[in-house]
Formats: sequence, structure tokens, C-alpha cells
Amino acid sequence: MKCRILHESSSRMRVHVCQSRMTLEQADILEYYLRSRKFISDVKVFDRTGDALISFKRDCRSKVISALSRFSYDDENTRKLVPERTSRQLDRDFENDLFWTVTKRYAEKLLLPAPVRFVISAVKSMKFIWEALKAIARGKIEVAILDATAITVSLLCRDQKTASSVMFLLKIGELLEEWTHKKSVSDLASTMSLGVDKAWLVCGDTETLVPVSSVKSGDCIVVRTGNMIPFDGYVISGEGGVNQASLTGEALPVHKGEGSYVYAGTVMEEGCCTVRVDKVSGSGKYDRIVKMIEESEKLKSQAESKASHIADKLVPYSLLGTVLTYILTRNLTKAISILMVDFSCALKLAIPISVISAMRESSGCGITVKGGKFLEAVAEADTIVFDKTGTLTYSEPRVARVVPFGGRDENECLRLAACLEEHYPHSIANAVVNEAADRGLLHEEEHSTVEYVVAHGIASSIGGEKVVIGSYHFIFEDEGCVIPEGGEELFKSLPEEYSHLFLAIGGTLAAVICIEDPLRKEAPEVIAQLKNMGLSKVVMMTGDSKKTARNVAKAVGVDEYYYEVLPEEKAAFIKREHEAGRKVIMIGDGVNDSPALSEADAGVAISTGAAIAREIADITISAEDLYCLLTLRTLSRELMKRIDRSYKTIIGFNSALMIGGALGVLPPTTSAFLHNTSTIAISLSNMRNYL
Repeated sequence: MKCRILHESSSRMRVHVCQSRMTLEQADILEYYLRSRKFISDVKVFDRTGDALISFKRDCRSKVISALSRFSYDDENTRKLVPERTSRQLDRDFENDLFWTVTKRYAEKLLLPAPVRFVISAVKSMKFIWEALKAIARGKIEVAILDATAITVSLLCRDQKTASSVMFLLKIGELLEEWTHKKSVSDLASTMSLGVDKAWLVCGDTETLVPVSSVKSGDCIVVRTGNMIPFDGYVISGEGGVNQASLTGEALPVHKGEGSYVYAGTVMEEGCCTVRVDKVSGSGKYDRIVKMIEESEKLKSQAESKASHIADKLVPYSLLGTVLTYILTRNLTKAISILMVDFSCALKLAIPISVISAMRESSGCGITVKGGKFLEAVAEADTIVFDKTGTLTYSEPRVARVVPFGGRDENECLRLAACLEEHYPHSIANAVVNEAADRGLLHEEEHSTVEYVVAHGIASSIGGEKVVIGSYHFIFEDEGCVIPEGGEELFKSLPEEYSHLFLAIGGTLAAVICIEDPLRKEAPEVIAQLKNMGLSKVVMMTGDSKKTARNVAKAVGVDEYYYEVLPEEKAAFIKREHEAGRKVIMIGDGVNDSPALSEADAGVAISTGAAIAREIADITISAEDLYCLLTLRTLSRELMKRIDRSYKTIIGFNSALMIGGALGVLPPTTSAFLHNTSTIAISLSNMRNYL
């Protein structure tokens, strides 16, 4: 791409793209391309002028020049960097609407005679009167009645100037409120994604794990228990229960069988289906995320609901104040000034905006939050429960040793274990698959249908022999497998410092895979700081042995720990905490954590965990470290402070405007202007970052 440097400093450069006109799409492509370069710290592209303002790291000027010279609008990899929707078009639509609204207003004032302006105002007032009549028909006294009353009274008094000004200010306020809300939602939705990188593609009689970017419409993919469905499509074989909470808000699984349609972003909670892909791209995923943000009741915290409820309750008092002012002063202008002010607009806009802003900022910190309700729960929680594996320990454990039994080959056992485990990815499964890959152990799909038993293990068969892999409880107690003759001493000598994964073939132990599950180095510090931030009870629950659990609990400093715990026992513990009047946060990453994540006031899943855990969880955090839990707690508490501060400001300022109107200090147009201005100012202030 050809461009010209307009001016520059040691770490900043403004360039002009040498082309006659830049479209909105081209501006987005260039901006996201430059943002993807690690040596560029910030960039803003101005489509009207064709300029790009680039901030970069010191001594990286040559890299910026090189990146610009290599750039092409037509490069497919570059175009994929741009989200399905951006706020650039939204901003442009708002600018155009605002420009034409102001232009029409002043054109009417300058060019049209007074009688014509009066007729135009009377026609425009019909919209407001109709909205008021609809509110009355519903039996509700709402803000629309205040607006319509003020406009109608002004027109009846032949005060066209006041009526016109009121409608103009209401229109400007409506445009600003709509833009503020839509931009907040758009910014949040653009940071959220399905988080699916690969899919099992059916190739003849085999399945191949491929990147989702290589799947095309018409291809067939296999989705198993705990995995997220990456594309919209039709089920052509198999059946299962699909969790569609991200689509409908309903957490109960929906049965899907042959001929059923499934949607991207939903999760196979149980069963296995082969899906023929219908859509691989488009606006569907983005639109569903926006729908979840805008319509889900999860979005509303108790503080938001309280503000909305109080806003509606205050409308009748505004009307009463108007009537009393007129009775006492016999001054219609003073009475109308009170009508120009209400609490509803600010409370119903500014406070939800503060929640959406907190959700957006969370996304920037590697935290995805599904609603303000859960941020409020995190702020108020006094108990936090941690799963161990993949949570207090690293999400990427590794295989330390493979101990074969019965004369079996170590690599063949690992190959078979990886072949089974790759179908149901979680932290332990990933360790087995990665170890096989590191050893160069390629494997073909030789087994039959794979069955996942939640919190226990995986079962399948090869050559007519049953193959199982999983926990000690699953292999020896549930499946009744035995240690091969002569292997008892070897079994007793298994190193206790590792977690153990047992593989059995034909009812006999074939190998024990020793998993090194290193403790997260930041875990002790994070737990100590969480206690300092008001969490009075920190608990660890794990399916591992007592000795392993005790060692980890001691190292990280939890208050209580529980070992060899089943999924339903984790959920039962949280239920007991609720009965004791405590608010609970649950942190987990596996399918077996799903019941507890669902039971908690705020369920937090690790981003690299099972898809079903991420789907059921209310919040998802980055797997990089646990410090984001401190960020989450801090941000949640700051949100509640901002909501409280906004609430007091809105009530105080608008009450002052009403008093000013009643005393005749503020005319109606000034009251309306100050009311709308304050609403937008508070809303814009609430869009600021918290940290």
C-alpha cells in the first residue's frame, strides 16, 4: 500500500493513504491489521481524510513502514482480523442523524413563517401524545406522559417556541441515549466470541481434528459431550441434549436428533451428534451475543432493578409536583419546567451503561461476564470455592511418566490413551495428547464409539476388547478391572507426588499415566489477597487423594479442603453454604465442575476448560494466571460504588432542577436542556474504565 508520512515523532506517526476515497470497511481492515502488529501500541484510522494515527514502540519505526508497505485490503488473513461488526458504522450513522436533526431544526426557524412552524410542531407532537396514550392504556404513568403534557400545554398556550424546543431536545436526547447504549453493547459484543479453535471433521470413515477455519458449508463434523457446537447446522445422525442457554437463556438441555437444527455457541451437554454444517460465517453469532446482552434477564443486577423500579415510581410524583406548582403559583411556565425533568431517563440509561462498561472492561482484562447480576454477586460474596486441577494448578499439566503393566509397550499405551482422550479435551486430556504428539506418536481412529462418563473417565472398545481410561474409582471400583499378575509391587510403588490416570484393556490394568500437576506460583498470593478483600472463607475441592489435596491446601493457604469429591458433592456443599446465608463464588474448569458452577451465585470457569463448563459458568477468566480474580473482585466492587454514586447524583441534580423550575429560576427549555445534558454526561462518565 502506498502512503505518505504527514508528520512524526520518536514514537508516533501520522500517515495519509494514497487513494481517492477510503470506505468504512477499508478503514476497519487497516486499523485491525495495524493493531495486530505487536510493535504498534495504538492506532486510529480516519476514513473521511484517509489518515492513520499510529503510536508504536521505540526504535520500531522501520517495522511500521514495512508493515504499511506490505498491507493489502484484499489479503484474506488480514480481512479475518476484523470482527463481524465494528462500531465505526454505528458512529457514522449517529453523526449523520445528529447533523440532519440540527440542520432541519435551524432551517425551519430561519426559512419558515410562524404559522407554518406551529403546524409542523402540532404534527410532530402527535408522536409524543400517542406514546402517552399507549402508556395510559397500559395503566402506567410513565415519562411519556410528562413529555406529552408539557408539549400539549405549550401548544394550547400558543407557545410554539417552547413546544418546538422541547421536542428538539427530546430528539437529541433520544439520539444520544440510543447511541450511548448501542455503542456500549457493540463494544462488549465485539470482545466476546465462541472460543472454538478446532472441530472433528468427518472424512470418509474417519474423523480428523482440523482448525474451524478450514471447515466449509456442507462438511460434516462430530460434536460430543462437553464440546461446543462451532457452526449452525443439521443433525444427520446421533442424538443428545444441547444446552442452549447462550441462545434462549434456558439452561435445561434440549433434545436434538436426526433432522434437528443446532446453533453455533450452544453446547452438547450429553450424547454425540454428527452435524452437517449450514453456516460457517455471517452475523448469526454476533447477533445472538448482542441479543443475550440486551434481552437476558441475567444482565440486570439488583441495583439496576432497584433504580428502574424507583424511576417508574417517581413519575407520578413529578406530575403531582407540576399540578401543585400550578395551583400555588398560577404560572404555567413554572409548572411545565417541572415536567421537563424526570428521574427515569437517567436512572434507566446511566446505571445499565455502567454495568455494560464494567463487562466491556472485564473483557479487556481476559474476563468474560454474562451479566451485571454476577458482577454484583462477586462484589458481595464472602465464600470462594476452588477446584484444584487446572485452577489452583496450571491448566496445562504434563505427563511425567508412563508406567506400563503386563509387559505392554509404553508408547503403545500412551498412543491409545491419546486416541481416546483427544475426543473430550480438558486439562488432563490435553496433557496426554500433547505428550503423544511430542513423542511423535501418530494414531488412527481404531476404536469404536467413545463414551464419556462424567467425573470418572472414558470407555470404548478396540478389536472387541473394552478399553477404559480414568480415575482409580472408575477403573477398579466401577469397572472392576484388576492389576495383572506380578504387577502388585509396581502398582504400590507408583510415585505419590503425581496425579494418576489409569488405562485398562479387557478388564486388566495396562498402564498408569503419571501427571505432573504443578501448583500455580501465584496461587498463594492470590488467595491471601482475596482474604484481604473480604472473602472470609476459601475452600478447595478435588477428586484427588487425601495426601495430594492436603499438600496443595497447605501450600496455597485455603481455610478448608475436601478430597475424592464427586460433582454432586461440590454442588451440595455450595447449597449448604447458601442455606447458611453465605454468597458463594465457584472456580472450576471441567465437566465435573458444571453442577457446582451452576449452583453458585457466580460460577467462574477457566477459559481453557471444558466447553460445557464455560457455557454454564457466569464468568470466564483467562487461563494465564489467577490475578484476574483480584481484578474481577476489584472491578465488581468499583461498579457497585459507581452505581451508588450515580444514583445519588441523578436524584440530587434532577431534584434541584425541579426546585429551580418551581421557583421560576429555570424556564422549561433550560430545564429540559440541563436534564438531557446531565443524563448524557452521567452516561458518558459511566462509560469510563474503572481501573
